[in-house]
Amino acid sequence: MVESFFSRLKMELVHTRSFRTREEAKLALFEYMEVFYNRRRLHSSLGYVSPAEYERAAEVQRRAA
Repeated sequence: MVESFFSRLKMELVHTRSFRTREEAKLALFEYMEVFYNRRRLHSSLGYVSPAEYERAAEVQRRAA
């Protein structure tokens, strides 16, 4: 899974732009991971829902049990 993540990271972020500073790269990485990858991007291993949606559904199921 880690290799898959880094492959996506490189393809969707790193190879699509250049960064002027290390700080700019760090901010872009944070936004990619926290805003896009974890909240909106659909993941095949989670049934094509975002990790945030998957966690919300799991919480609803835990509360219902």
